[in-house]
Amino acid sequence: MFAMQCYDNPQCTSMEEFMEDLRRFRYLKRLLRRYYKNGELRERLILNHLIVIFNIFGFDNSIKMLEFKIDLEYWPVLKTCLIYMDYVKEDWRTEIPVDMEVAQVLREL
Repeated sequence: MFAMQCYDNPQCTSMEEFMEDLRRFRYLKRLLRRYYKNGELRERLILNHLIVIFNIFGFDNSIKMLEFKIDLEYWPVLKTCLIYMDYVKEDWRTEIPVDMEVAQVLREL
């Protein structure tokens, strides 16, 4: 219900499109899980999903929904990506470390 209230996509014409955008959280979680289990980092896909999520739901709402939907163990990669995109500063959530391997990959983009 919270996601529906925060949803801001003027091009969305159906409930199916809304659900498709909402599934981006699941896809993002799956990509993060794959990185932690197999070491397979799909950094561009992760960044693309984050960009769409933040564009559609707004900054504050996106952060709240990510906190709710993404497990704490995946947040170092997530925080690193958010810093790379300049959505947050490095001193944001100091209890969450930056993933240096991911940071190096992102620097090379």
